[in-house]
Amino acid sequence: MKNDWDICTILDACRYDMFSEQSTLPGGLSKRVSRGSSTLEFLRGNFSSGMYHDTVYVSANPQFRRYNDRFEAEFYDVIDVWESEGWNKEYNTVLPSTTAEYAIEANEKYPNKRLLIHFIQPHYPFLNTSSKFDKTHLHNTEGTDDFWLQLFYGELDISTETIWSLYYETLNKTLPHVQNVLETITGKHVVTADHGNIIGERSYPIPIREWGHPDGIHVPQLIEVPWLEFTNGTRREIVSERPNSTDRIENDIAKERLRTLGYRE
Repeated sequence: MKNDWDICTILDACRYDMFSEQSTLPGGLSKRVSRGSSTLEFLRGNFSSGMYHDTVYVSANPQFRRYNDRFEAEFYDVIDVWESEGWNKEYNTVLPSTTAEYAIEANEKYPNKRLLIHFIQPHYPFLNTSSKFDKTHLHNTEGTDDFWLQLFYGELDISTETIWSLYYETLNKTLPHVQNVLETITGKHVVTADHGNIIGERSYPIPIREWGHPDGIHVPQLIEVPWLEFTNGTRREIVSERPNSTDRIENDIAKERLRTLGYRE
C-alpha cells in the first residue's frame, strides 16, 4: 500500500515467468517478491492492519471477507463481486469480464479513491468448459480434496502439459479484460499478483513435488510475481475519507464460494 499507484490490479495465482511470457499489456514490467505463497498469506502480509480510507477494494476473491476477523484493515469500501450477481454458475467462479465491469463501475462511483482490483484468474476453475478434472470437486462433499491435492497424492493421471495449457488459456482469456481496465480508467496503474503457482516442480528445503499454492512454501514459483506499471492520462486526485459504513456480510456465502474455488477450512 505504500507504493505509488492509483489503480492496482491483482491477478490470482499468476507467476512472474508465466505473465512475462504471455502478457502484451502496455507498460514497464519488473519482478517483485510477494509476502505470501497463498492469498491468505498475501492478505496478512499487506492488510493485517491499517486504515485505507483512500482505497476501494473490488474483489472477486472471498478471502478478505471470509477471514475478516483476522484483519484490522479498513477500506473506504469493499465491493464483493463474488457475492451474488457477479458469480457465474456455469464456471463456478467470477468471470474476468465481470470483475472488469465492477471495477469500471467503481471508478465512476469513486473517482477520487485508489482502486484495488482483485481478479480471481488465472486461479482455477479454468475458463474451459471441456476440462472436468479441475471442477469435479465442486459438486462433491465439503471435505473433498481439490485437484491440486489429488495430483499431490497421485490420485489423478493428468499431464503437466495439460494443466499448463489450461492455465495459460485462462490467463490469456483474462488479460484482455485487464487491458480494458488499463485503457478505460485514467491514472497510474500497477498490475501484479498475490502469489504464483507450482505445478509438479520441486519445493525447498524438502525436495518433493508440490502442486498449487500451499501456505509457507516460499520458492520462486510461488512468491515471484509481476509488477507492471502503466500510466493512462492524468493522475487521480486521491482523497481519504472515513467510510460511511463498515458493515460486513455473512461468512456463509464466502465459505460456499471458497469451497467452490477449491479452498478448504
